[in-house]
Amino acid sequence: MKSLNPATGELIRKYPEHDDDEVARRVECAGATFHDWSMLPVNERAALLRSLAGVLRAGLSGHAELMTAEMGKPITQAEAEVEKCAATCAWFADHAAALLEPEPAATDASASYVRFDPLGVVLAVMPWNFPFWQVVRCAAPALAAGNTVLLKHASNVPGCALALEEAFRRAGFPEGAFTALLVPARAVGEIIAHPAVRAVSLTGSEAAGRQVAALAGASLKKTVLELGGSDAFVVLADAGVEHAARQAALARTINNGQSCIAAKRFIVEEPVAARFEVALVASMAALRVGDPRDRSVHVGPLARPDLVDELEDQVRRTVAAGATLQLGGRRQEGPGCFFPPTVLTGVEPGMAVFDEETFGPVAPVTRARDAEHAIELANRSRYGLGGSIWTGDSERGRALAARFDAGAVFVNETVKSDPRLPFGGVKCSGYGRELAAFGLREFVNVKTVWVR
Repeated sequence: MKSLNPATGELIRKYPEHDDDEVARRVECAGATFHDWSMLPVNERAALLRSLAGVLRAGLSGHAELMTAEMGKPITQAEAEVEKCAATCAWFADHAAALLEPEPAATDASASYVRFDPLGVVLAVMPWNFPFWQVVRCAAPALAAGNTVLLKHASNVPGCALALEEAFRRAGFPEGAFTALLVPARAVGEIIAHPAVRAVSLTGSEAAGRQVAALAGASLKKTVLELGGSDAFVVLADAGVEHAARQAALARTINNGQSCIAAKRFIVEEPVAARFEVALVASMAALRVGDPRDRSVHVGPLARPDLVDELEDQVRRTVAAGATLQLGGRRQEGPGCFFPPTVLTGVEPGMAVFDEETFGPVAPVTRARDAEHAIELANRSRYGLGGSIWTGDSERGRALAARFDAGAVFVNETVKSDPRLPFGGVKCSGYGRELAAFGLREFVNVKTVWVR
C-alpha cells in the first residue's frame, strides 16, 4: 500500500500488505481474545477506554500531522479530530456501565429482564476522510460492549490504521482487542465470511455499502452502514441571511468538502435568495486554499486525483444543464489535488450537483418558492443522512424538522456528530446508528431472560 501526500503528490511511504497467513492469524487472535475480553467487567473495559483517551491526547500533534500528510486535512481540523476521538472514548467510559445494565420487564415470570451481551468480532470497514474519528466512532462503543474489533481501513491511509492499532496497544488493550488489517478491498468478503466475525460496520460510499451488505447478508451477519449524503441546508426568508451564508461556507468546506454530513445542497426561499447568493460567494471567496499544514489555510487538497476529476466533471455537467458558475469551477493549476471553493446558482433537480453526492468544496444554490417547496426539495434526494434549517423562528424549525427525511436535522446549526446523540441515515445513506445508547446497542445480543 502506498501513502501519498495529496498536497504534493509525493510518496510518503510504502506499507507491505498482510498476506493470507497473517490475516488468518490476526482474525483468529481477535476471535480468541473475545472470550476473555467479553467476560471482563465493564468498568475494567471502561478504564482502558479512558487510558486510550489519554494516549490519543498525548500523541495529538503526531496523529494530526499524519492525517494531514496522508489525506490533506487542514492541520487545525486534524487536531480537533484527535481531541474528539479522545472525548468520545471518555464519554463511553463514563456511560457504558449504565447503558449496558440489564433492563427489568414486568411479566408473569418471577423475574424477567433484558441483557445486552456482546456479539463477538466486529469488522470495521472504514474510509479515509476522517481516518481517526470514524474508526473510534465505531470501535469505542463496540469495545465498551465487550466485542473485539478488526479494522480494514482505506488503502490510502495505512499509516493512520497502524497508528490507531499502536494507540490501542499503548493504552493497555490486550492483543486481538483492536487489530488493523492491511488488505485490499477484494479481501473483505473472505473476512466477513470467517466464523469469528459476527458483525460488520461500514462507513463509505453507497456502492461499497451495497456490496458489504450483500456479503454480510449471505452469511446472515449484522451490519450497520453509514453511507453517502447530500445534506440540504435550508434557508427560510426569516433567517439571518448573512450569518447563514457564512455558516454555509464553513459547512460546505469542512474537511475540504469531503464529509458525508457536509452541507451539499443550499435551498433558499426566493425572497432572500439573491442576498444569500451574494453573501455565499463572498464567504467562499474569502477562504484560503493551500498547504494544509499552514494554520491559516481553510481548504486543503482533495485526497486523490480521481476525486478532482469527478468533481470537475460534476460541475461541468451542471453548467451544461443550465446552472450559472459564480465562483471557482475547475481544478487549481500546479501540483497537488486542489479544487477551489465553487458556487453554482440556478441549480435545479435533475442537475448533477443536485442529484449526486459531491465530495469537495462545491456549493449549489437552489431557489424555493416558499418553506413548503424548500422541504419538498430537501427531501427530493435518494440520500437521507442529515440536514439543517435556518430560521428566525425556532418553533417553526422544529415543526419542519419533523418532516425532513433524514437521520439528523439541526435547526440554526450545522450538522455534526456527537457521542451523546445517535448518528446515521435513512434511504441510500444507510441504516443502523452509531454513538450514544443506540450505537452502543447495535452490536449486542438483546437477550431476553425469563425466570420462574
